[in-house]
Amino acid sequence: MPFSLPLPQDPIVAIATAPGRGAVGIVRVSGRGLDPFIRALTGRTLKPRSASYLALRDARGEAIDHGLAIHFPAPHSYTGEDVLELQAHGGPVVLQLLLARCLEAGAEANPATACARLPYLRLAQPGEFTQRAFLNGKLDLAQAEAVADLIDASTEAAARSATRSIEGAFSRQVDALTARLVELRSLVEATLDFPEEEIDFLERADARGRLATIVDQLAVLLDHTRQGALLREGMTVVLAGQPNVGKSSLLNALAGAELAIVTPIAGTTRDKIGQTIQIEGVPVHVIDTAGLRDADGPDHEVERIGVARSWEAIERADAVIFLHDLTRSDEPDYDAGDAAIAARLGPNEARVLHVFNKSDLVPARPQPGSVWISARTGAGLLELRQALLERAGWHANPEGVFIARARHVQALQRTALHVEQARVLAARADAALDLLAEELRLAHRALGDITGAFSADDLLGEIFGRFCIGK
Repeated sequence: MPFSLPLPQDPIVAIATAPGRGAVGIVRVSGRGLDPFIRALTGRTLKPRSASYLALRDARGEAIDHGLAIHFPAPHSYTGEDVLELQAHGGPVVLQLLLARCLEAGAEANPATACARLPYLRLAQPGEFTQRAFLNGKLDLAQAEAVADLIDASTEAAARSATRSIEGAFSRQVDALTARLVELRSLVEATLDFPEEEIDFLERADARGRLATIVDQLAVLLDHTRQGALLREGMTVVLAGQPNVGKSSLLNALAGAELAIVTPIAGTTRDKIGQTIQIEGVPVHVIDTAGLRDADGPDHEVERIGVARSWEAIERADAVIFLHDLTRSDEPDYDAGDAAIAARLGPNEARVLHVFNKSDLVPARPQPGSVWISARTGAGLLELRQALLERAGWHANPEGVFIARARHVQALQRTALHVEQARVLAARADAALDLLAEELRLAHRALGDITGAFSADDLLGEIFGRFCIGK
């Protein structure tokens, strides 16, 4: 795999456990040739991949703590370099003392380097351990991103999907598609040296059939990747409607907790209130907003600001629940208010889901295709949850989903665009193989952005910069 960043040379150290108090804390060191450092720090040579119980001492020989030291020699480690892990009690002061001692021992282990004022050991940057694993070929970029996604997972389904990505489920599908593209590219580019055979090539090599297979395989992968991105990112749902239609009651019912104040007084909710729930493992960020109505005049300034923020949230939402009050459906003023909101949302707004609340207070039954609920009793909430998943495009079995990101979806969309252009070119009777070869090259490059085969340095910096320090 070609890498654009140079392989690191200087060893790094960081506290690898979360800030705060805990039963166990870990200080992690990674670098090349750590044997002198390990002897300077522990006074002995450690048996590879075995836990050694010892006193962890400061420079004066006094014990900081008693704990475990484990040496993972290269290349059989997380980063592909020598790695040392010190496991001690998880107090912040203890870990800071161990971190300081590691930096001191690093200078002791290489006095020539220290005299040159070049640190033998330095503090790690966010994500630098995983970045080194990527640069040393232990993980591809999609797997490295999945490490951060596993740490940040907000649902069990997301955590299990991230683990599948770390194990290479996503990368294997990308690699299989890449292999087909490379094979076709090789055939096309080899034929460019023999222009008199260009017409026959398309038939002999079954270029059109190969492209059709790539198109089908790419469509399946893109669909799976969208599912994985939804599982990671979730969807943002805004509750919209006139005052007192039951938006806050619905938020409380979906969340299973009294998050929003509910009163019969119009305009009780003045600002956005949010809560993340999960539906079949998909994170759903539900936002309750101020009731949508005209709020003119100095006495309504706070409510006017709340209404403006409601519309801002609606514009950014993935889906909008337009909540209607069934008990007021025959009131002219209420119907006019709903019509004004509907006009602003747009007549064919695909994000909008019309939901009719307070079904427990009216005798009529819902018509096919409509969603009737009672936020008070919970009736219809299951149907509402399923309708939200359908709006999000969720249909995959969570057991087979791998975690993915928006950038992966975008890379596959670029790949699909170039593959489609190649298919159009190949369908022409006077197909120009040089143009076909260029579209296949661009498709291959877009696909390589996913695993990092063609990633720019600034992209790598942005990705790993979002990791926690110590990972």
